Amino acid sequence: MNTFRVSKPGPLTTIQDQGRFGYAHLGLTEGGPMDKRSFALANRLVGNPVDAAALEITLGGLKLECLRDTAIAVTGAFCPFSINNQPKALWQSHPVRKGDVISIGFAALGVRAYLSVCGGLREASWFSSQATVIREGLGQALLKEQILDAEPCSLMPRFKLDYRAQPSLRKYAVMQFVPGYQWAAITEQEQQRILNCEFFVGKQNDRMGYRLEGEKINTQLPQLTSEGICIGAIQITGDGDPIILMRDRQTIGGYPKIGSVISSSLDTLAQLTQGARIRFEIINAEQSVQQYRQYCHDMEQRPLQTLHY
Repeated sequence: MNTFRVSKPGPLTTIQDQGRFGYAHLGLTEGGPMDKRSFALANRLVGNPVDAAALEITLGGLKLECLRDTAIAVTGAFCPFSINNQPKALWQSHPVRKGDVISIGFAALGVRAYLSVCGGLREASWFSSQATVIREGLGQALLKEQILDAEPCSLMPRFKLDYRAQPSLRKYAVMQFVPGYQWAAITEQEQQRILNCEFFVGKQNDRMGYRLEGEKINTQLPQLTSEGICIGAIQITGDGDPIILMRDRQTIGGYPKIGSVISSSLDTLAQLTQGARIRFEIINAEQSVQQYRQYCHDMEQRPLQTLHY
């Protein structure tokens, strides 16, 4: 059902769902939202399942015309958000009517905002997912005058997330990671240097990965046989720069990998801009499992406040 007309698409706005799984053997990466937590909560605010398709708005600059009555929510980066030029709250659902104009300004803090619509977007699907991965030719960024469809939605609930439960947006973050088997192959002195150094988000950061600048890391490991790469893997390039691999990463690679960043830290990283400071912190596999369970619980069951029309 026709739901929105794109008046201004912004620098990079894409349709994402939870991602594309089970196709790495074909060389296809998973895609999906860079900030999975904000994406899931945006969906819950309009009564959707956490994996319903929504818009990922990079940096802002989006304007939509409503073609029918529905409800929306905007989460993630701190962006000016208005309906018919009237400022509206983030992290809260809002009814919209046919003819309304939704505007998302450019981000003052953070990088990526998420706009969900009651019922979820209903666009083209490839390999069992609507997730856009431009590098692989699976979808494209939104275009001006594009029509977006969404599932019908008769019940339009209104919720908000208390400000104390909203993810904080800072310019400093600790990346918790689980060491991989190659971590043990580097010297203890180099390990301590990695953990005690401060790195910075470089200018090369996108949906494929975040290249960090700062101290050069010398793993003293040779070029390795290419092997599968998971999301969050910390690759060390031949120049000694760490790259944290993100949603649109390649599926195999031969650089040394010292470990993998956990999901909640990746969400934080996805909202950091160039120059933001980063430190690494080790956690073990058991701690990562416990944190992941809490992370999923917070996304799927965190209490929301009910609002009344």
